[in-house]
Amino acid sequence: MSTPATDSTTGAPSTEELLATVQSLVARIDSLEKELQEVRNSVPIPEETVLAISAAVAAYLGHKAKLKQIHYRTGAAWAQQGRVAVQGRNVVHGVR
Repeated sequence: MSTPATDSTTGAPSTEELLATVQSLVARIDSLEKELQEVRNSVPIPEETVLAISAAVAAYLGHKAKLKQIHYRTGAAWAQQGRVAVQGRNVVHGVR
């Protein structure tokens, strides 16, 4: 990626140069997201993991259940929900 030329009066890149840089970055992000999605779709979930999930569900429900869909999750939503549950507990210790 080349460095944008600067305006001789202010030393800042011109609007057209900034727009071209942003467009090239958006194109790079789009290609990386597409590549990441292809990798995620091509990676199978190991059978041992499926068996462990099945056993955990059966133990929780008390009977054998069919797993219809399993997929990888990314992001920290699961961890964030756990923190919210723990930190959101308000313990009232009596009123004075």
